[in-house]
Amino acid sequence: MAKSAGRRSSANKTSPTKTEASKKPAHRPAQRAALTTSRPELLVDGSDAHFRRLVHSLFGFLVRHQTLREGHAAVIGLAGIEYTTLISIRHLSAQGDVHVRAVADHLHLSGAFVTTVTNKLETKGLITKTSHPEDRRRISLVVTAHGADLLERLAPTQLQINDVQFGSLSAKEFHQLLDMVQRLVESSDRAIALQRYLAEAKVKSLSPEAQQMVAAKAGKPRKG
Repeated sequence: MAKSAGRRSSANKTSPTKTEASKKPAHRPAQRAALTTSRPELLVDGSDAHFRRLVHSLFGFLVRHQTLREGHAAVIGLAGIEYTTLISIRHLSAQGDVHVRAVADHLHLSGAFVTTVTNKLETKGLITKTSHPEDRRRISLVVTAHGADLLERLAPTQLQINDVQFGSLSAKEFHQLLDMVQRLVESSDRAIALQRYLAEAKVKSLSPEAQQMVAAKAGKPRKG
């Protein structure tokens, strides 16, 4: 009897009473997140849900396109940006003389970065650099026979991949997308400039000690 009573006492200690159960907080709906855009053109019924869906879908597309680019590059033994720069020089050459600034503008990159990449391509024997006959400060970029051969061998596979990736677009949609992406690149440059300005303004409002901490943190190398 004593053992039975002990078991009942133990059970009573571990089982919550009705009063304790009633004290559990009821499920509450999540608080609505702050809007990430205020432009009425980007809101639907006052919500930015569709805008967020667009931004995240663009991210998903770019990640997949990056994967395809790296795959193309690997076939001919190059890094992704090396392949992109090489094929850009090849196609831009159809319009005339190609130089670093033309490639940088075409790829929306800095001239210094393109110079670094083209130096690597030159070392690999895929392009040559020669001084422009009229302006010695201007360097002309030309794809070598070896570089052209690599791109020609890749072209049949590249053609099939691009046909599938962009096969959902009509001719009208293709031109609309081209125009929209070009405008988004330009507005993104303005957004980056604004972001940097706001970040600098925020830092300037801090105390000198806090500014030093921010500067020190920004100077630390990131772990790869």
